[in-house]
Amino acid sequence: MNKNEIAVLAIAELEKLYPDIECSLKYSKPYELMFATRLAAQCTDARVNKVTKVLFKKYPDLESFADADIEELENIIKPCGFYHMKAKSLKEMSRQLLDNFGGEVPDNMDDLLTLSGIGRKTANLVLGDIFGKPSVVTDTHCIRITGRLGLTENKEPAKVEKDLVKILPPEISSRFCHQTVQFGRDVCRARSPKCKECTLNYFCRHYSESEK
Repeated sequence: MNKNEIAVLAIAELEKLYPDIECSLKYSKPYELMFATRLAAQCTDARVNKVTKVLFKKYPDLESFADADIEELENIIKPCGFYHMKAKSLKEMSRQLLDNFGGEVPDNMDDLLTLSGIGRKTANLVLGDIFGKPSVVTDTHCIRITGRLGLTENKEPAKVEKDLVKILPPEISSRFCHQTVQFGRDVCRARSPKCKECTLNYFCRHYSESEK
């Protein structure tokens, strides 16, 4: 099978497994998703959700984030790790959104990448989940699974994104990435993957090699 054929099968199977998939980060405003994703770097989504429940109540709008006492902000987000850098990013992003974008989250990649601490992964998540645009979020689970399925030979996020954009239908690309994240947590783990239980194993390179 070629990559396009494998992609079709993987998309169909993941849709069966996760028909109601959505982002695991909790948010009610567009900028909150961006902030939560920034906090999620090197941290679990579950922990981020606990922190943001307090954080978004303490700072209910961009103005309050921009004017926040940095030490108070750091203390709240400390459980997420790298809290000095992340607190600085949240304050800077808030000010940038207010000053440069009228308090609105930009709807394009170029503008999103001008924001403090925002890379292509977060920008793609925002574009897909907030604006419904085609996007490929190269989470570690997505990179691992698409590599094992032979959809990409790369490990570097930007290169994996470029490979998947060529294969995935634009209208489901964002959804597919969310599904691979959940599938990576449930089945196709980095360590001790449940290969024999996996419904994608009949065309998975990792399973074929592990069975030799």
